[in-house]
Amino acid sequence: MKRIGLIVSWLAVALVIAWALLPGVFTSYDPLVGVPAQKLEPPGAAHLFGTDAVGRDLFARVVHGSVHSLSGAVVAVAVGLVLGTLLGLVAGSTRNIFDAIVMRVVDVLLSVPGLLLALTVIILLGPGTVHVAIAVGIGSVAAFARVSRSEVVRVRNTDYVEAAFGSGGRFLSVLWRHILPNSLGPVVALAALQFGVAILAISTLGFLGYGAEPPTPEWGLLISEGRNYLATSWWLTSLPGIVVVTVVLAASRISRSIAKEGS
Repeated sequence: MKRIGLIVSWLAVALVIAWALLPGVFTSYDPLVGVPAQKLEPPGAAHLFGTDAVGRDLFARVVHGSVHSLSGAVVAVAVGLVLGTLLGLVAGSTRNIFDAIVMRVVDVLLSVPGLLLALTVIILLGPGTVHVAIAVGIGSVAAFARVSRSEVVRVRNTDYVEAAFGSGGRFLSVLWRHILPNSLGPVVALAALQFGVAILAISTLGFLGYGAEPPTPEWGLLISEGRNYLATSWWLTSLPGIVVVTVVLAASRISRSIAKEGS
């Protein structure tokens, strides 16, 4: 049963990635052009997710919007992964005053809710899809740094690393050949989990109006646009919301699988 859940999770993520790469394969409707005479139609054979307030096909907007949400999540994870892993690697391998300073800063950042930290960064950078992705990524740096540093300290104290240093290995060489590769397992698992978290955070910020501007079909913006019609046209918020939740849960399931295989 657990294996089936993992397969379904991979299929869900693969489907959304296919949406982002080849949207024209899944829908022939233009996500930006609507037919006023067909506005607020419920889900049916002609429009799988129904239509919005100006007659645009909602399924087409969800499909075409996947590229904005997924690309933003990839940027966010990349920012957090690179910066956090670098900080954790240097801090954990040196174990000096730099380690103490970095870990105290990480403790402070981890005490601040990630969404609040992302909002603070957006205030400095300004709204926009790229800025939102960077802000979410910066908000995850502390988590990556903590996990990376913990694994680096564990690997640094193993016998084969001590033997590499004892045989005359240079610090950077041992760091690159032995410590970094053997400490990446939990970091990769965190990256998979953070991918789903980033999608949720980017959608939340888009819902609040800090992300893409209308009529861009970004998932959070789609949910925000449909909230005024929730009482009469439930599909405008419910169906994009279900897509977001499904992708987040699928990424979480995949990350748990990666973590178990790496342990």
